[in-house]
Amino acid sequence: MDQDMVRLIEPLIPALRRYARALMRERAAADDLVQDCLERAISRWHQRRHENDARAWIFTILHNLAMTRLRRAAQRPVHVALDDVDAAHLSHAASQEDGLRHRDLLAALAQLPDEQRTVLLLVTVEQLSYAETAQVLEVPIGTVMSRLSRARERLVRLMSAEPRAALSPPYLRSVK
Repeated sequence: MDQDMVRLIEPLIPALRRYARALMRERAAADDLVQDCLERAISRWHQRRHENDARAWIFTILHNLAMTRLRRAAQRPVHVALDDVDAAHLSHAASQEDGLRHRDLLAALAQLPDEQRTVLLLVTVEQLSYAETAQVLEVPIGTVMSRLSRARERLVRLMSAEPRAALSPPYLRSVK
């Protein structure tokens, strides 16, 4: 190593470490980054433009190495020892169940009377207020509220585990 290179690089090491720690936010990763930066700067010292500032050149190397590492780390899953992982993070709900619930919900919605289904969809899916829903359907707000209540109640019954016979609407009897 020539003395000119040592004279220019050595005083920069504390500043390089500070900048690396700010970028990497982890001491060991920052130290590794500085070491790789210095290795690259020394091995490519002959490629440096002599008219440019060596300090800016070395900080550019450090910055580019850091950005490459951060980009790669973002694309790569985090490595965690199996003993350090919470059991809740090792599994997740099966997506098939969500699909079945969605299918059941659509089937239950299809079984609702049109006036209940439209009120339910306008209020819950389209997030219209009761007043806006009443205006769209040209009915009083009280009608919207009662239809919505009946729709929610019926939807809960349709989505529950009750047997099909219990889901049929009660029949009215005439009393003489």
